[in-house]
Amino acid sequence: MAHAMSDDQVAGELKKMTAFIRQEALEKAKEIQIKADEEFAIEKSKLVRQETSSIDSQYEKKFKQAGMSQQITRSTLANKTRIKVLSARQELLDDLFEKARGKLADYSKDKGKYQELCKNLILEGLYALNEDRVLVRARKEDYDVVKKAIESAKNEYKKSLNGKEVKVELDEKNPQPEACSGGVSIVGGGGRIDINNTLDERLKLLETDALPMVRESLFGKNLNRRFVD
Repeated sequence: MAHAMSDDQVAGELKKMTAFIRQEALEKAKEIQIKADEEFAIEKSKLVRQETSSIDSQYEKKFKQAGMSQQITRSTLANKTRIKVLSARQELLDDLFEKARGKLADYSKDKGKYQELCKNLILEGLYALNEDRVLVRARKEDYDVVKKAIESAKNEYKKSLNGKEVKVELDEKNPQPEACSGGVSIVGGGGRIDINNTLDERLKLLETDALPMVRESLFGKNLNRRFVD
């Protein structure tokens, strides 16, 4: 038969239960604190990583922007320098051909050399046209020289083509303009074909055809040039 507990026994039991509950609460609180600390550490680490990544990303973006800006500046300066160099070169070439143009008229002063030149210019036209009759146009002041050049050209043409005759006439009705520096033009095809072999025209052709060679002679070979003229 069970005996009723005394007041002291009841108080002792309550004290034990209170101590047990208090211990359980402390352990639970400690467990919650540890878990909270762990979650805080994880979240803190996550935030640090995010911020670090953001900073790295911003730095990389700014670094790329700075590099691109530097490249643009370098490219702009290089282009400006290149344009200045090309402009200076072109001015030099223009001056060179302008001086040559100014000396063309002097070439006709040596009658012997000038007659030989006119003969070769006429021959070139005769071979190109390959006709039985052509006209030659020249400056009035060159008529005497050109007439002699025509005879020489006819003889050489006949000799080189096994006796083939060609009639070459000086077209005195249509002289070259006085502003012309010299040379001749050879007209064939009933007046429809005009081979312009004046000194002025030959210099123009030289400017176009010989320009790459003149440029290389003056400034050296362009290593960056992939194609040649």
